[in-house]
Amino acid sequence: MTNYADAGVDIDAGNRAVKLMGEAVRSTNTPAVLSELGAFGGLFSTDGLGEGSVLVASTDGVGTKVELAARYKRWKGVGQDLVNHCVDDILVQGARPLFFLDYIATSKLVPEIVAEIVTGMAEACRAVDCALLGGETAEMPGVYTPGSVDVAGTIVGAVHRDGLWPRTEAIKPGDVLLGMASDSPHTNGYSLIRLLLDRHCDDPSDELIEWLLTPHRSYLGDVDELRALGVEPKALAHITGGGFYENIPRVLPEGVAAEIELGTWAVPTGFRQLAEWGDVPDAESFRTWNMGIGLVVAIDAHDADVAAAAGHPVIGRLVASDTGDVELVGDWR
Repeated sequence: MTNYADAGVDIDAGNRAVKLMGEAVRSTNTPAVLSELGAFGGLFSTDGLGEGSVLVASTDGVGTKVELAARYKRWKGVGQDLVNHCVDDILVQGARPLFFLDYIATSKLVPEIVAEIVTGMAEACRAVDCALLGGETAEMPGVYTPGSVDVAGTIVGAVHRDGLWPRTEAIKPGDVLLGMASDSPHTNGYSLIRLLLDRHCDDPSDELIEWLLTPHRSYLGDVDELRALGVEPKALAHITGGGFYENIPRVLPEGVAAEIELGTWAVPTGFRQLAEWGDVPDAESFRTWNMGIGLVVAIDAHDADVAAAAGHPVIGRLVASDTGDVELVGDWR
C-alpha cells in the first residue's frame, strides 16, 4: 500500500505545525479579525477605515538570507525579517499595516522550524498592531533541495488618500535627506555575502554571524517619532535590493536627483569587512547593500536640525537634474 508520506509529504507534520504556531498567530488578532485559524480564507473588517482610505499591498520574500539562517539554525529572525521588510515597503507610501499573510515552502516539513519562523512573524506583527491573518505551508520534495526553506509574505495596509507619500508636488531641490540606521544587511545582498564568506572566511566570528542574522528593522516607530517632533516627511525610500542607486529615484519627481555625502554616517564594520574581502567597488557596495542606512527620508531643509537632534543625520540633499540619478560624493572609508 502506497500513501502520500511515501512521496515525501507528511500531512500529520503539517497539522502539528499548525498546532505549534496557533497561539502565536492568535496573539496578533485585532478587533477587525473575523475569522479563526484554519479557515479557508482570513476575514478582516474594513468598517473602521473611513471614507477616502486607500488600501496599500506589497509582497516580498527574505531571499537567500534563509540559507544562512539554516546554516546556523536561527529561524525566528527570518519571520521578523519578512514582516518588517513588508511593513517598510508600504510605509514608504504612508500606509499603516492591517494584516499579513505568509507562505513557507520546504522540501520536508519540520513543524518546529515552521513554528519558530511564524513565532517571529507574530512578534513583528504585534509590534506594529498588524494581524497575522493567514498563511500557507507547503511541503514540496523534489522542488526544494533537502534542508532548504523559502518564506514569502503579503501585507495589506491603509492610508487616507490625503496622506499618501511621496508628496511629489512638495519635493524640490534644496530639500535634505535624512538617513535612518539599519540593523544589519536586512534582507538584501546575501547571495554576495554568502559567496564572500565561503571564499574568505571558513570560521566567521559569532559577532559577524549575529550581525548578519539580525532581523530587518521596522521604521514605522521611527517615522512616527519624527512626525511627533513636527518634522513632516515629503518622501521615504526603503533601501532594499538595488541599494541607494535604484531605490531613491523611485520616489523623486522628474527634474530632481539625490546627492549622498559619504562620511556623514559611520558605515558598520561588517560592511567594511565584506567590501574588503571581495575588493568590492563602492558603486557595487552601495547598489547591493544598505551600507548602514535602511531608510532615506526627504524633508524640508529648515527641519534638519530637529531631525538630527533626534538621531537621524543629514546624509545628502536633493538637487536639480535632468537625469534623476543618485550621486555619491566624498569617502566612507
